[in-house]
Amino acid sequence: MSGTLKQAPSDGPAVMLLHGWPYDIHSYVDVAPRLSQAGYRVIVPYLRGYGTTRFLSSDTLRNGQQSVVALDSIALMDALKIGKAILAGFDWGARTADIIAAIFPERCKALVSVSGYLIGSQQAGQVPLPPEAELQWWYQYYFATERGRAGYDTYRHDFAKLIWQLASPQWDFDDATFERSAAAFDNPDHVSIVIHTYRWRLGLAAGEPKYDELEQRLAEGPAITVPTITLEGDANGAPHPDASSYAKKFSGRYAHRIIKGGVGHNLPQEAPLAFAQAVMDVDG
Repeated sequence: MSGTLKQAPSDGPAVMLLHGWPYDIHSYVDVAPRLSQAGYRVIVPYLRGYGTTRFLSSDTLRNGQQSVVALDSIALMDALKIGKAILAGFDWGARTADIIAAIFPERCKALVSVSGYLIGSQQAGQVPLPPEAELQWWYQYYFATERGRAGYDTYRHDFAKLIWQLASPQWDFDDATFERSAAAFDNPDHVSIVIHTYRWRLGLAAGEPKYDELEQRLAEGPAITVPTITLEGDANGAPHPDASSYAKKFSGRYAHRIIKGGVGHNLPQEAPLAFAQAVMDVDG
């Protein structure tokens, strides 16, 4: 079951806004009202393992592989009787939107993706990076250990705050802003989903066989044909690809924007006007 923020009007063009880790639906707290005022039907769901989401069975694998999160979003669209939506996101949310745009373009009217093309694979996760780049992924290797799992479980709020600070070094967020989002990490499945996500990427945890065919299609790096705007903050402290490395992945109408002013990884919350404008422009 998914917890979702919806903003009227219900008959407007649908926009689904997808958050990342370690963030929550409040990344769009200032984006959603602007889009709603512009006439859009705005849906902002918690991803699995965050906020009010719950699994129906205790026996279900707490699976965080990339394809499953995308299929969750499609299932939500089906439940809301939304055939096609503009998809916009950052971090896990950008990857999720990218996957739907690439594999299910009939469900994606247009795309706004922070940091561009983020579709990956377990095969790609086996390729070593230069030391400085590997250092940026320190938490991924920490999560590969049982100590890392226990540490994240014990200190999940402190851990998330550290990531916020590292990923957005110029964002002067206050304690109330952080705690509002941090409540979503108290979800009983949050730690399991996060750990599985990062272990799966490195090939240290298995996915579910029923998703193997979809993952193989994603491993081929499919092009995205829908109209797309990619965004990048000028002060993103999180690992992210250079725009020149993915521009050719977008074969339809495409633009890339650098959002200036010390904007970090949580771009929609740090620069809501620019993010909302990108959603409206990609729909043009």
